[in-house]
Amino acid sequence: MNKKNTPKNTKSKKADKISDVKNELKESKEKYLRIYSEFENYRRRTSKEKLEMIEVSNQELIKDILPVIDDFERALKAIKSEQKDDFEGFNLISQKLNTILEKYNLIKIEVNKEDVFDLELHEAITNTPASKKLKGKIVDIIEEGYLIGEKIIRHAKVVIGS
Repeated sequence: MNKKNTPKNTKSKKADKISDVKNELKESKEKYLRIYSEFENYRRRTSKEKLEMIEVSNQELIKDILPVIDDFERALKAIKSEQKDDFEGFNLISQKLNTILEKYNLIKIEVNKEDVFDLELHEAITNTPASKKLKGKIVDIIEEGYLIGEKIIRHAKVVIGS
């Protein structure tokens, strides 16, 4: 009988082949998992970048609209100061515009006269002589400041007492 074709030798070859196939399968699974993981990371990263790009473009649009809002608010104040009763249309337009901007998370920074000046929220345009009570505090508000979510897109422009 030939030793090469013994049942033991055949079993050994089959076991080696099975072991090789198992190793290949294991390597293929590992490779698949790495590729799948890389693809998921890529998908998440591109989705995040797309959302950030949309957010930035919305911020730029709103920044461009802010001067129009400022002019509109000044016009409303002027009409109200003249005691005219026919400014209801202006109020409706203002409310609609504010509703739209709120939809995009635009929030007006609350600033009042006599508030303490905060460098993170306010931009000092100038300072003016003031009583001791108003030193380092806001004396006048030139332009309102705005946030989108928690990000400041325009600081409130104020005059502070010195």
